Amino acid sequence: MIQENMVLTNELGLHARPASALTKIALKYKSNVTLQGNGKTVDAKSIIMVMTMGVKGGCPLVVIADGPDELECMAAIQDLVENKFYEE
Repeated sequence: MIQENMVLTNELGLHARPASALTKIALKYKSNVTLQGNGKTVDAKSIIMVMTMGVKGGCPLVVIADGPDELECMAAIQDLVENKFYEE
């Protein structure tokens, strides 16, 4: 299991498009992926759960990956977050 603390750098946070992008990445991997933020813990493979977090831009987000491909999964999620979900 690995855990990374991130800060959402995109202005609008986890609204529909970034939530969808994050969920698509999580679904590509066998590892379980959990997000923690805004007082909630959710399964990153569920777009509905990700969107209900209500995490805004500039807010902290904890990403936990646990499984056989956790390193690759975490690297892909970090890339997405660091690049502002490719929205800007």
